[in-house]
Amino acid sequence: MSELESGQSGVEPEIRITLDGPYAVTNIQEFRNWLGEELPLKSRMELCRCGQSSTKPYCDGTHAKVNFSGAKDPKRVPDRRDAYEGQQVELFDNRGICAHSGFCTDRLASVFHVGQEQFITPSGGRLDEVIQAVRACPSGSLSYGIEGVEARNQVDRHRPASMEVSKDGPYRITGGVRLVDELGNDVPRAEGSSREHFSLCRCGHSQNKPFCSGMHWYAKFNDPVASPEHEPTLFEWAGGFPALLRMTRIFYSKYVPQDLLVGPLFANMSPDHPERVAAWLSEVFGGPNFYSERYGGYSRMISQHVGKRITEEQRARWVKMLCQSADDAMLPNDPEFRAAFVAYLEWGSRIGKENSQQNATPPPNMPVPRWWWVCDATPGSRISALAPLEQIQQPFALPGPNEPVKFTQHIKPLFRKMDRESMSFIFDLWSYRDVSTHASGIFKRLENGTMPCDGAWPKDKIDLFRRWMDSGMVES
Repeated sequence: MSELESGQSGVEPEIRITLDGPYAVTNIQEFRNWLGEELPLKSRMELCRCGQSSTKPYCDGTHAKVNFSGAKDPKRVPDRRDAYEGQQVELFDNRGICAHSGFCTDRLASVFHVGQEQFITPSGGRLDEVIQAVRACPSGSLSYGIEGVEARNQVDRHRPASMEVSKDGPYRITGGVRLVDELGNDVPRAEGSSREHFSLCRCGHSQNKPFCSGMHWYAKFNDPVASPEHEPTLFEWAGGFPALLRMTRIFYSKYVPQDLLVGPLFANMSPDHPERVAAWLSEVFGGPNFYSERYGGYSRMISQHVGKRITEEQRARWVKMLCQSADDAMLPNDPEFRAAFVAYLEWGSRIGKENSQQNATPPPNMPVPRWWWVCDATPGSRISALAPLEQIQQPFALPGPNEPVKFTQHIKPLFRKMDRESMSFIFDLWSYRDVSTHASGIFKRLENGTMPCDGAWPKDKIDLFRRWMDSGMVES
Protein backbone atom coordinates (compact mmCIF):
# COMPACT_ATOMS: atom_id res chain seq x y z
CA MET A 1 0.00 0.00 0.00
CA SER A 2 1.36 3.44 -0.97
CA GLU A 3 1.92 6.23 1.55
CA LEU A 4 -1.07 8.11 0.11
CA GLU A 5 -3.36 5.09 0.37
CA SER A 6 -2.26 4.26 3.91
CA GLY A 7 -2.81 7.87 4.92
CA GLN A 8 -6.38 7.74 3.57
CA SER A 9 -7.41 4.48 5.25
CA GLY A 10 -10.47 4.89 7.44
CA VAL A 11 -11.38 8.26 5.88
CA GLU A 12 -15.07 8.84 5.13
CA PRO A 13 -15.93 8.76 1.39
CA GLU A 14 -15.92 12.35 0.19
CA ILE A 15 -16.09 14.52 -2.91
CA ARG A 16 -14.45 17.92 -2.49
CA ILE A 17 -15.38 20.65 -4.98
CA THR A 18 -12.13 22.51 -5.57
CA LEU A 19 -12.37 26.19 -6.52
CA ASP A 20 -12.86 26.35 -10.32
CA GLY A 21 -11.10 23.00 -10.51
CA PRO A 22 -11.68 19.26 -10.44
CA TYR A 23 -13.58 17.01 -8.07
CA ALA A 24 -11.18 15.61 -5.46
CA VAL A 25 -12.65 12.19 -4.70
CA THR A 26 -11.55 10.30 -1.60
CA ASN A 27 -12.18 6.71 -0.55
CA ILE A 28 -15.18 5.78 -2.65
CA GLN A 29 -15.70 2.04 -2.85
CA GLU A 30 -16.81 1.58 -6.45
CA PHE A 31 -15.95 3.50 -9.63
CA ARG A 32 -17.63 2.31 -12.82
CA ASN A 33 -18.57 3.41 -16.31
CA TRP A 34 -22.09 3.42 -17.73
CA LEU A 35 -21.81 -0.25 -18.71
CA GLY A 36 -21.08 -1.29 -15.14
CA GLU A 37 -17.42 -2.04 -15.90
CA GLU A 38 -14.91 -1.18 -13.18
CA LEU A 39 -12.60 1.79 -13.80
CA PRO A 40 -9.17 2.21 -12.18
CA LEU A 41 -9.83 3.17 -8.56
CA LYS A 42 -7.48 4.94 -6.16
CA SER A 43 -8.13 6.14 -2.65
CA ARG A 44 -7.82 9.71 -3.96
CA MET A 45 -8.63 10.85 -7.50
CA GLU A 46 -9.04 14.16 -9.29
CA LEU A 47 -11.88 13.98 -11.80
CA CYS A 48 -12.61 16.45 -14.60
CA ARG A 49 -15.57 18.82 -14.26
CA CYS A 50 -14.71 21.39 -16.94
CA GLY A 51 -15.57 18.83 -19.64
CA GLN A 52 -12.43 19.44 -21.69
CA SER A 53 -9.82 17.11 -20.22
CA SER A 54 -8.06 14.92 -22.76
CA THR A 55 -7.94 12.12 -20.18
CA LYS A 56 -11.64 12.06 -19.18
CA PRO A 57 -12.90 11.25 -16.65
CA TYR A 58 -9.60 12.22 -15.00
CA CYS A 59 -8.41 15.83 -14.74
CA ASP A 60 -5.42 16.90 -16.84
CA GLY A 61 -5.34 20.55 -15.77
CA THR A 62 -7.26 21.92 -18.75
CA HIS A 63 -9.64 23.82 -16.43
CA ALA A 64 -6.84 26.32 -15.73
CA LYS A 65 -6.18 26.91 -19.44
CA VAL A 66 -9.82 27.53 -20.32
CA ASN A 67 -10.57 29.66 -17.23
CA PHE A 68 -13.30 27.29 -16.06
CA SER A 69 -15.74 28.77 -13.55
CA GLY A 70 -17.65 26.68 -11.04
CA ALA A 71 -20.18 29.44 -10.36
CA LYS A 72 -23.92 28.86 -10.65
CA ASP A 73 -25.88 30.60 -13.41
CA PRO A 74 -28.32 33.16 -11.95
CA LYS A 75 -30.76 32.17 -14.73
CA ARG A 76 -30.92 28.55 -13.60
CA VAL A 77 -34.22 26.79 -12.91
CA PRO A 78 -35.50 28.03 -9.52
CA ASP A 79 -35.14 25.91 -6.39
CA ARG A 80 -38.78 24.97 -5.84
CA ARG A 81 -40.29 21.72 -4.65
CA ASP A 82 -43.69 20.78 -6.03
CA ALA A 83 -46.10 18.20 -4.62
CA TYR A 84 -48.50 16.11 -6.71
CA GLU A 85 -51.21 14.21 -4.84
CA GLY A 86 -52.63 10.97 -6.24
CA GLN A 87 -55.02 8.27 -5.06
CA GLN A 88 -52.35 6.00 -3.57
CA VAL A 89 -49.23 8.11 -3.47
CA GLU A 90 -48.03 11.70 -3.29
CA LEU A 91 -45.03 12.60 -5.45
CA PHE A 92 -42.51 15.38 -4.77
CA ASP A 93 -40.30 16.94 -7.42
CA ASN A 94 -37.78 19.77 -7.59
CA ARG A 95 -37.10 20.76 -11.21
CA GLY A 96 -34.19 22.87 -9.97
CA ILE A 97 -32.00 19.80 -9.43
CA CYS A 98 -33.28 17.59 -12.26
CA ALA A 99 -30.46 16.21 -14.45
CA HIS A 100 -32.84 15.34 -17.32
CA SER A 101 -31.62 11.76 -17.60
CA GLY A 102 -35.08 10.70 -18.79
CA PHE A 103 -35.31 7.68 -16.48
CA CYS A 104 -38.82 8.70 -15.40
CA THR A 105 -40.25 10.20 -18.61
CA ASP A 106 -38.86 7.52 -20.91
CA ARG A 107 -39.80 4.54 -18.75
CA LEU A 108 -43.10 5.68 -17.24
CA ALA A 109 -44.55 8.26 -19.60
CA SER A 110 -48.06 7.73 -18.25
CA VAL A 111 -46.96 9.40 -14.99
CA PHE A 112 -44.08 11.72 -15.96
CA HIS A 113 -44.81 14.00 -18.93
CA VAL A 114 -42.31 15.84 -21.13
CA GLY A 115 -43.32 19.35 -22.15
CA GLN A 116 -46.70 19.39 -20.38
CA GLU A 117 -47.86 22.00 -17.91
CA GLN A 118 -48.43 19.37 -15.21
CA PHE A 119 -45.28 17.30 -15.13
CA ILE A 120 -46.61 14.48 -12.93
CA THR A 121 -49.93 12.61 -12.68
CA PRO A 122 -49.32 10.21 -9.75
CA SER A 123 -52.34 8.02 -10.49
CA GLY A 124 -51.25 7.37 -14.08
CA GLY A 125 -49.37 4.16 -13.24
CA ARG A 126 -49.18 1.20 -10.91
CA LEU A 127 -47.91 2.01 -7.44
CA ASP A 128 -44.92 -0.33 -7.68
CA GLU A 129 -43.87 1.15 -11.03
CA VAL A 130 -44.20 4.71 -9.69
CA ILE A 131 -42.03 3.87 -6.66
CA GLN A 132 -39.43 2.16 -8.88
CA ALA A 133 -39.27 5.25 -11.11
CA VAL A 134 -38.77 7.53 -8.11
CA ARG A 135 -36.02 5.34 -6.69
CA ALA A 136 -34.29 5.18 -10.08
CA CYS A 137 -34.02 8.98 -10.35
CA PRO A 138 -30.24 9.64 -10.40
CA SER A 139 -30.44 13.31 -9.44
CA GLY A 140 -32.42 12.82 -6.23
CA SER A 141 -35.05 15.35 -7.30
CA LEU A 142 -37.93 12.88 -6.86
CA SER A 143 -39.45 11.46 -3.69
CA TYR A 144 -42.79 10.04 -2.64
CA GLY A 145 -45.09 9.95 0.34
CA ILE A 146 -47.98 7.79 1.50
CA GLU A 147 -50.82 9.05 3.69
CA GLY A 148 -49.13 12.39 4.21
CA VAL A 149 -45.75 11.01 5.30
CA GLU A 150 -42.73 11.32 3.00
CA ALA A 151 -40.88 8.04 2.52
CA ARG A 152 -37.41 9.47 1.91
CA ASN A 153 -35.89 6.61 3.93
CA GLN A 154 -37.40 4.23 1.36
CA VAL A 155 -36.16 6.24 -1.62
CA ASP A 156 -32.63 6.50 -0.22
CA ARG A 157 -31.17 3.00 0.01
CA HIS A 158 -28.16 1.51 1.79
CA ARG A 159 -25.59 1.19 -0.99
CA PRO A 160 -21.80 1.25 -1.27
CA ALA A 161 -20.18 4.65 -1.84
CA SER A 162 -20.08 4.62 -5.63
CA MET A 163 -19.57 6.81 -8.70
CA GLU A 164 -20.80 6.03 -12.20
CA VAL A 165 -19.40 7.88 -15.22
CA SER A 166 -22.56 8.01 -17.31
CA LYS A 167 -22.46 7.96 -21.09
CA ASP A 168 -21.94 11.52 -22.38
CA GLY A 169 -23.44 12.80 -19.12
CA PRO A 170 -22.87 13.47 -15.42
CA TYR A 171 -21.22 11.58 -12.59
CA ARG A 172 -23.92 9.64 -10.76
CA ILE A 173 -23.23 9.30 -7.05
CA THR A 174 -24.85 6.76 -4.73
CA GLY A 175 -24.20 5.60 -1.19
CA GLY A 176 -24.34 8.86 0.75
CA VAL A 177 -20.92 10.19 -0.26
CA ARG A 178 -20.16 13.44 1.60
CA LEU A 179 -20.08 16.49 -0.70
CA VAL A 180 -18.03 19.48 0.50
CA ASP A 181 -16.55 22.70 -0.85
CA GLU A 182 -12.84 23.58 -1.00
CA LEU A 183 -12.89 24.52 2.71
CA GLY A 184 -14.51 21.25 3.77
CA ASN A 185 -17.96 22.70 4.41
CA ASP A 186 -21.08 20.84 3.29
CA VAL A 187 -22.27 22.00 -0.13
CA PRO A 188 -25.74 23.61 0.15
CA ARG A 189 -28.53 21.47 -1.29
CA ALA A 190 -31.83 22.37 -2.92
CA GLU A 191 -35.09 21.75 -1.09
CA GLY A 192 -35.92 18.06 -0.87
CA SER A 193 -32.56 16.90 -2.23
CA SER A 194 -31.34 13.40 -1.56
CA ARG A 195 -28.05 13.11 0.25
CA GLU A 196 -27.77 9.45 -0.70
CA HIS A 197 -27.81 9.89 -4.48
CA PHE A 198 -27.18 12.89 -6.73
CA SER A 199 -25.70 13.84 -10.12
CA LEU A 200 -22.65 16.07 -10.58
CA CYS A 201 -21.89 18.07 -13.73
CA ARG A 202 -19.18 16.63 -15.97
CA CYS A 203 -19.60 18.75 -19.10
CA GLY A 204 -18.71 22.10 -17.49
CA HIS A 205 -21.92 23.80 -18.69
CA SER A 206 -24.41 23.13 -15.91
CA GLN A 207 -26.43 26.10 -14.73
CA ASN A 208 -26.51 24.60 -11.24
CA LYS A 209 -22.88 23.65 -10.62
CA PRO A 210 -21.68 21.43 -9.11
CA PHE A 211 -24.96 19.58 -9.76
CA CYS A 212 -26.00 18.51 -13.25
CA SER A 213 -28.81 20.51 -14.87
CA GLY A 214 -29.00 18.57 -18.13
CA MET A 215 -26.93 21.07 -20.14
CA HIS A 216 -24.75 18.24 -21.49
CA TRP A 217 -27.56 17.59 -23.99
CA TYR A 218 -27.45 21.15 -25.35
CA ALA A 219 -23.65 21.42 -25.19
CA LYS A 220 -23.44 18.13 -27.16
CA PHE A 221 -20.95 16.81 -24.63
CA ASN A 222 -19.43 13.52 -25.75
CA ASP A 223 -16.94 11.05 -24.40
CA PRO A 224 -14.24 9.77 -26.77
CA VAL A 225 -15.86 7.83 -29.60
CA ALA A 226 -14.78 4.26 -30.29
CA SER A 227 -12.88 3.54 -33.48
CA PRO A 228 -15.16 2.99 -36.49
CA GLU A 229 -13.56 -0.43 -36.77
CA HIS A 230 -14.67 -1.39 -33.25
CA GLU A 231 -17.49 -3.92 -33.31
CA PRO A 232 -19.55 -3.63 -30.13
CA THR A 233 -20.35 -6.70 -28.10
CA LEU A 234 -23.94 -7.61 -27.36
CA PHE A 235 -23.19 -6.51 -23.79
CA GLU A 236 -22.19 -3.03 -24.95
CA TRP A 237 -25.05 -2.73 -27.42
CA ALA A 238 -27.62 -3.75 -24.80
CA GLY A 239 -26.44 -0.99 -22.46
CA GLY A 240 -24.28 -3.08 -20.17
CA PHE A 241 -25.05 -4.50 -16.73
CA PRO A 242 -27.39 -1.63 -15.66
CA ALA A 243 -29.69 -2.23 -18.65
CA LEU A 244 -29.71 -6.00 -18.19
CA LEU A 245 -30.37 -5.57 -14.47
CA ARG A 246 -33.27 -3.23 -15.21
CA MET A 247 -34.72 -5.96 -17.44
CA THR A 248 -34.30 -8.80 -14.92
CA ARG A 249 -35.78 -6.73 -12.10
CA ILE A 250 -38.86 -6.04 -14.20
CA PHE A 251 -39.06 -9.73 -15.11
CA TYR A 252 -38.86 -11.06 -11.55
CA SER A 253 -40.97 -8.35 -9.93
CA LYS A 254 -43.66 -7.73 -12.55
CA TYR A 255 -44.17 -10.89 -14.60
CA VAL A 256 -42.95 -13.91 -12.64
CA PRO A 257 -45.06 -13.47 -9.45
CA GLN A 258 -48.35 -13.29 -11.35
CA ASP A 259 -47.62 -16.22 -13.67
CA LEU A 260 -49.07 -19.54 -12.48
CA LEU A 261 -46.86 -21.54 -14.84
CA VAL A 262 -43.42 -20.00 -14.22
CA GLY A 263 -43.98 -18.40 -10.81
CA PRO A 264 -43.62 -21.60 -8.75
CA LEU A 265 -40.13 -22.22 -10.21
CA PHE A 266 -38.88 -19.01 -8.56
CA ALA A 267 -40.92 -18.98 -5.36
CA ASN A 268 -37.81 -19.58 -3.24
CA MET A 269 -35.31 -17.51 -5.20
CA SER A 270 -32.77 -15.40 -3.31
CA PRO A 271 -33.40 -11.62 -3.04
CA ASP A 272 -30.45 -10.94 -5.35
CA HIS A 273 -31.59 -13.36 -8.07
CA PRO A 274 -32.17 -10.55 -10.63
CA GLU A 275 -28.56 -9.39 -10.07
CA ARG A 276 -27.31 -12.94 -10.62
CA VAL A 277 -29.17 -13.39 -13.89
CA ALA A 278 -28.05 -9.94 -15.13
CA ALA A 279 -24.45 -10.87 -14.27
CA TRP A 280 -24.80 -14.14 -16.20
CA LEU A 281 -26.21 -12.41 -19.28
CA SER A 282 -23.50 -9.75 -19.07
CA GLU A 283 -20.79 -12.40 -19.22
CA VAL A 284 -22.52 -14.46 -21.91
CA PHE A 285 -22.99 -11.36 -24.09
CA GLY A 286 -19.27 -10.54 -24.11
CA GLY A 287 -18.97 -8.35 -21.02
CA PRO A 288 -16.73 -8.77 -17.96
CA ASN A 289 -16.73 -12.07 -16.05
CA PHE A 290 -19.29 -10.78 -13.57
CA TYR A 291 -21.00 -14.11 -12.94
CA SER A 292 -17.84 -16.22 -12.72
CA GLU A 293 -16.14 -13.80 -10.34
CA ARG A 294 -19.16 -13.15 -8.12
CA TYR A 295 -21.08 -16.42 -8.09
CA GLY A 296 -18.98 -19.31 -9.38
CA GLY A 297 -19.26 -19.80 -13.14
CA TYR A 298 -21.02 -22.38 -15.29
CA SER A 299 -21.24 -25.14 -12.69
CA ARG A 300 -22.98 -22.76 -10.30
CA MET A 301 -25.55 -21.81 -12.94
CA ILE A 302 -26.25 -25.44 -13.81
CA SER A 303 -26.75 -26.32 -10.14
CA GLN A 304 -29.69 -23.92 -10.03
CA HIS A 305 -31.57 -26.03 -12.61
CA VAL A 306 -30.85 -29.57 -11.40
CA GLY A 307 -33.99 -31.46 -10.40
CA LYS A 308 -36.50 -28.75 -11.31
CA ARG A 309 -37.95 -30.78 -14.23
CA ILE A 310 -38.72 -27.72 -16.32
CA THR A 311 -41.43 -28.36 -18.91
CA GLU A 312 -41.47 -27.08 -22.48
CA GLU A 313 -44.44 -24.88 -21.61
CA GLN A 314 -42.54 -23.30 -18.71
CA ARG A 315 -39.45 -22.78 -20.86
CA ALA A 316 -41.41 -21.13 -23.67
CA ARG A 317 -43.29 -18.88 -21.22
CA TRP A 318 -39.98 -17.86 -19.59
CA VAL A 319 -38.60 -16.77 -22.97
CA LYS A 320 -41.78 -14.88 -23.86
CA MET A 321 -41.90 -12.98 -20.58
CA LEU A 322 -38.21 -12.10 -20.68
CA CYS A 323 -38.65 -10.68 -24.19
CA GLN A 324 -41.55 -8.57 -22.86
CA SER A 325 -39.33 -7.43 -19.99
CA ALA A 326 -36.67 -6.40 -22.51
CA ASP A 327 -39.28 -4.22 -24.22
CA ASP A 328 -40.34 -2.70 -20.89
CA ALA A 329 -36.70 -2.03 -19.95
CA MET A 330 -36.16 -0.33 -23.33
CA LEU A 331 -33.34 -2.59 -24.46
CA PRO A 332 -32.41 -2.02 -28.12
CA ASN A 333 -35.11 -3.30 -30.46
CA ASP A 334 -33.17 -3.26 -33.74
CA PRO A 335 -33.44 -6.52 -35.73
CA GLU A 336 -29.74 -7.35 -35.35
CA PHE A 337 -29.71 -7.19 -31.55
CA ARG A 338 -33.05 -8.89 -31.05
CA ALA A 339 -32.07 -11.74 -33.39
CA ALA A 340 -29.00 -12.48 -31.27
CA PHE A 341 -30.83 -11.85 -27.99
CA VAL A 342 -33.74 -14.19 -28.74
CA ALA A 343 -31.41 -16.79 -30.25
CA TYR A 344 -29.54 -17.01 -26.95
CA LEU A 345 -32.72 -17.15 -24.87
CA GLU A 346 -33.98 -20.03 -27.00
CA TRP A 347 -30.67 -21.87 -26.88
CA GLY A 348 -29.90 -21.22 -23.22
CA SER A 349 -33.39 -22.01 -21.99
CA ARG A 350 -33.38 -25.34 -23.83
CA ILE A 351 -30.02 -26.21 -22.23
CA GLY A 352 -31.47 -25.28 -18.84
CA LYS A 353 -34.55 -27.41 -19.45
CA GLU A 354 -32.37 -30.34 -20.53
CA ASN A 355 -30.18 -30.11 -17.42
CA SER A 356 -33.23 -29.92 -15.15
CA GLN A 357 -34.60 -33.35 -16.02
CA GLN A 358 -34.53 -36.19 -13.48
CA ASN A 359 -31.93 -38.37 -15.23
CA ALA A 360 -29.76 -35.55 -16.61
CA THR A 361 -25.98 -35.71 -16.12
CA PRO A 362 -24.68 -32.22 -17.04
CA PRO A 363 -21.04 -32.30 -18.19
CA PRO A 364 -18.76 -30.82 -15.51
CA ASN A 365 -16.32 -27.93 -15.91
CA MET A 366 -17.92 -26.35 -18.96
CA PRO A 367 -17.00 -22.69 -19.63
CA VAL A 368 -19.56 -19.92 -19.56
CA PRO A 369 -20.80 -19.63 -23.17
CA ARG A 370 -20.05 -16.50 -25.15
CA TRP A 371 -22.77 -15.32 -27.50
CA TRP A 372 -22.21 -13.13 -30.54
CA TRP A 373 -24.05 -11.51 -33.41
CA VAL A 374 -26.04 -13.86 -35.66
CA CYS A 375 -24.68 -14.57 -39.15
CA ASP A 376 -22.72 -11.29 -39.32
CA ALA A 377 -25.93 -9.30 -38.74
CA THR A 378 -24.18 -6.59 -36.72
CA PRO A 379 -25.04 -2.94 -36.01
CA GLY A 380 -24.30 -0.89 -39.11
CA SER A 381 -24.29 -3.89 -41.45
CA ARG A 382 -27.28 -2.46 -43.26
CA ILE A 383 -29.02 0.83 -43.79
CA SER A 384 -32.39 1.00 -42.09
CA ALA A 385 -35.38 1.91 -44.24
CA LEU A 386 -36.08 4.57 -41.60
CA ALA A 387 -32.56 6.04 -41.61
CA PRO A 388 -32.14 9.76 -42.35
CA LEU A 389 -30.96 10.49 -45.88
CA GLU A 390 -27.63 11.85 -44.67
CA GLN A 391 -26.73 8.41 -43.31
CA ILE A 392 -27.25 6.88 -46.74
CA GLN A 393 -25.67 9.54 -48.94
CA GLN A 394 -22.37 10.41 -47.30
CA PRO A 395 -20.51 13.48 -48.64
CA PHE A 396 -17.03 12.99 -49.99
CA ALA A 397 -14.32 15.26 -51.39
CA LEU A 398 -12.96 14.74 -54.88
CA PRO A 399 -9.21 15.24 -55.31
CA GLY A 400 -8.07 18.01 -57.63
CA PRO A 401 -7.43 17.26 -61.33
CA ASN A 402 -3.67 16.97 -60.80
CA GLU A 403 -3.83 15.56 -57.27
CA PRO A 404 -2.79 11.90 -56.87
CA VAL A 405 -5.62 9.60 -55.85
CA LYS A 406 -4.68 7.70 -52.71
CA PHE A 407 -6.40 4.78 -51.05
CA THR A 408 -6.20 6.03 -47.46
CA GLN A 409 -7.29 9.58 -48.24
CA HIS A 410 -9.79 9.12 -51.08
CA ILE A 411 -10.86 5.51 -51.67
CA LYS A 412 -11.26 4.03 -48.19
CA PRO A 413 -13.67 6.83 -47.05
CA LEU A 414 -15.99 5.92 -49.95
CA PHE A 415 -16.81 2.61 -48.30
CA ARG A 416 -19.16 2.88 -45.33
CA LYS A 417 -19.02 0.58 -42.34
CA MET A 418 -22.08 -1.26 -43.64
CA ASP A 419 -20.42 -1.71 -47.06
CA ARG A 420 -17.39 -3.22 -45.38
CA GLU A 421 -19.45 -5.57 -43.22
CA SER A 422 -21.71 -6.70 -46.05
CA MET A 423 -18.66 -7.77 -48.10
CA SER A 424 -16.50 -9.07 -45.24
CA PHE A 425 -17.06 -12.69 -46.28
CA ILE A 426 -14.98 -12.00 -49.43
CA PHE A 427 -12.58 -9.16 -48.60
CA ASP A 428 -12.04 -6.16 -46.34
CA LEU A 429 -13.00 -2.91 -48.07
CA TRP A 430 -10.94 -0.93 -45.56
CA SER A 431 -7.79 -2.93 -46.31
CA TYR A 432 -5.47 -1.54 -48.98
CA ARG A 433 -4.10 -5.01 -49.63
CA ASP A 434 -7.53 -6.56 -50.17
CA VAL A 435 -8.93 -3.75 -52.30
CA SER A 436 -5.85 -3.45 -54.49
CA THR A 437 -5.76 -7.24 -54.98
CA HIS A 438 -9.44 -7.43 -55.93
CA ALA A 439 -9.70 -4.00 -57.55
CA SER A 440 -10.92 -5.18 -60.96
CA GLY A 441 -13.65 -7.37 -59.45
CA ILE A 442 -14.75 -4.60 -57.07
CA PHE A 443 -14.87 -2.13 -59.94
CA LYS A 444 -17.08 -4.42 -62.03
CA ARG A 445 -19.55 -4.76 -59.18
CA LEU A 446 -19.54 -1.00 -58.57
CA GLU A 447 -20.04 -0.36 -62.29
CA ASN A 448 -22.95 -2.79 -62.72
CA GLY A 449 -24.61 -1.68 -59.46
CA THR A 450 -24.36 -4.94 -57.50
CA MET A 451 -22.27 -3.32 -54.76
CA PRO A 452 -23.10 -1.73 -52.38
CA CYS A 453 -26.29 -3.61 -51.60
CA ASP A 454 -28.55 -0.59 -51.07
CA GLY A 455 -28.04 1.10 -54.44
CA ALA A 456 -25.50 1.84 -57.15
CA TRP A 457 -22.73 4.37 -56.69
CA PRO A 458 -23.01 7.70 -58.51
CA LYS A 459 -20.82 8.18 -61.59
CA ASP A 460 -18.33 10.53 -59.87
CA LYS A 461 -17.47 7.89 -57.24
CA ILE A 462 -17.06 5.17 -59.86
CA ASP A 463 -14.85 7.46 -61.95
CA LEU A 464 -12.72 8.18 -58.89
CA PHE A 465 -12.21 4.47 -58.24
CA ARG A 466 -11.23 3.94 -61.92
CA ARG A 467 -8.83 6.88 -61.72
CA TRP A 468 -7.18 5.32 -58.65
CA MET A 469 -6.76 2.01 -60.52
CA ASP A 470 -5.37 3.70 -63.64
CA SER A 471 -2.89 5.77 -61.62
CA GLY A 472 -1.21 2.74 -60.02
CA MET A 473 -3.37 2.24 -56.89
CA VAL A 474 -1.30 4.38 -54.52
CA GLU A 475 -1.81 3.55 -50.83
CA SER A 476 -1.01 6.80 -49.01
